[in-house]
Amino acid sequence: MRRSVVALAAAAMCCAGLPAMAAQAAGHPSTEQAASKAEPEAKTPEAKPMKSVTHGVVTINGERIPYDATAGTIILKDKEEKPTASIFYVAYTKSGVKDPSTRPVTFLYNGGPGSSTIWLHMGAFGPERVTTANHGHTAPAPYRLVNNGDSLLDATDLVFIDAPSTGFSRVLEKAQGGAGEPKAFYGVDGDGHAFAQFITRYLTEFNRWNSPKYLFGESYGTTRSAVLANDLETEDDVDLNGVILLSQVLNFDISNVDNPETNPGMDLPYELALPTYAATAWYHHKLSDPAMQLPALLTKVEQFAMGDYAQALNAGTTLPAAQKQQIAQQLAQYTGLSAGYWLKADLRVNGGEFEHELLGPSETTGRLDTRFAGPTMDPLAQEAEYDPQAAAISSAYVSLFNQYVRETLDFKPDLTYRPEYYDSVLAHWDYLHAPPGAGRELDQATNVMPDLAVAMKYNPDLKVLLNAGYYDLATPFYAAVYAMQHLQISSALAKNISYAYYDSGHMVYADLPSLKQLHDNVAKFIAATDHQAAH
Repeated sequence: MRRSVVALAAAAMCCAGLPAMAAQAAGHPSTEQAASKAEPEAKTPEAKPMKSVTHGVVTINGERIPYDATAGTIILKDKEEKPTASIFYVAYTKSGVKDPSTRPVTFLYNGGPGSSTIWLHMGAFGPERVTTANHGHTAPAPYRLVNNGDSLLDATDLVFIDAPSTGFSRVLEKAQGGAGEPKAFYGVDGDGHAFAQFITRYLTEFNRWNSPKYLFGESYGTTRSAVLANDLETEDDVDLNGVILLSQVLNFDISNVDNPETNPGMDLPYELALPTYAATAWYHHKLSDPAMQLPALLTKVEQFAMGDYAQALNAGTTLPAAQKQQIAQQLAQYTGLSAGYWLKADLRVNGGEFEHELLGPSETTGRLDTRFAGPTMDPLAQEAEYDPQAAAISSAYVSLFNQYVRETLDFKPDLTYRPEYYDSVLAHWDYLHAPPGAGRELDQATNVMPDLAVAMKYNPDLKVLLNAGYYDLATPFYAAVYAMQHLQISSALAKNISYAYYDSGHMVYADLPSLKQLHDNVAKFIAATDHQAAH
């Protein structure tokens, strides 16, 4: 059974956390049902800001860094100054800094659409980090928080933001004394405008207008970053120092390996996912040449993917049978799936089929991180029906954050914290987007490559850092590279983009050695683009 298009609309640019397809596989209601059965709140959110300030110390590379932690909400407003949404955030700022402009500030968010930012907050860069098993299922509670020696507080102040309707963020409708409507926020453009307003209001409230400014988005958060960078640069006169992309998806046509068969004639997703298939097969010892090292393997597979494989797919039904057999045998050598399986699939295997097939009938590989594996739900199914990595770690994040926000951060609203709100958000999400200069929304797969390109042209000092994991089948690393190399920018501006790769998956930071590398790469990027520090 193929996974539903609605579910995979979320999964294709998914955040860290339980993907929508997994929620449905676990017996959760369909998006249509969930939309009409939104959870009741213990108390309606108030149309006024809340704030709790606490203090702590984090040790990074042997240095003790005192910090102020602010957990609170900022109220978004319409043109008539009526409240439309209450946006929850947690900000960590280094204590005792007399001039805030001497400290960079980075705004961080996960994606979905429909995910909170619990994952980047508690798994990557907050001062305390959730501990989880590196490649397997984390045992049930009690879980453990530890000092995060890879927090980015040594390089920048941090503001973690929950999107409208996720976490403690809420749309303020008439019942809450507001003028907001979910449809105003549930869409590519509305979401970007909401985050732009939040950031400008934060800069004002905390006197950070003259600080070096950075965006850090993961997965759909990278889609948001492209739109947001363009909005901030061209509409709000906010020049950014840098945009940091983690597990990037800017063009959904080329990154969607979950169900590319729904878009016949567009074969790029198969080609661009092939290096991830190869890396996964290499990791699980499914290749005929186990001695080959991963970098050498990936170089060969990338050349094959964009060469002989692309030409074979381009030929369609005119491909000669002998050549098709030859391509299938080469695919088998690089992926661990049999030539017969590739022929049966017409040389086109989507992500769910690969995850279900690679390890045999009893085990399924992860999607967010293909190094993970778990028991197969249905050995006779065509595709994977859940993500073993999401199942392995989500409980630890959700449990510890609910304790941490109320006890350590002393933020205690009468609201349920929503780590994900996929069903209700996706039931109304508007993927139509008007790229800069188009003048109208385009009825096609979302593509925000033009937004990032315009932001880089408008501010030619803007630098971009792409971070990607080799074992990510939600947003394959080679698709991300392809998108960056096809931005409509000059070769001179292309030099403003730097790349970093990790032996990890979608949530690069879930692997501890990769988290260390990610910290170091981002800290180095910020130091190089903070012109105050650089000079």
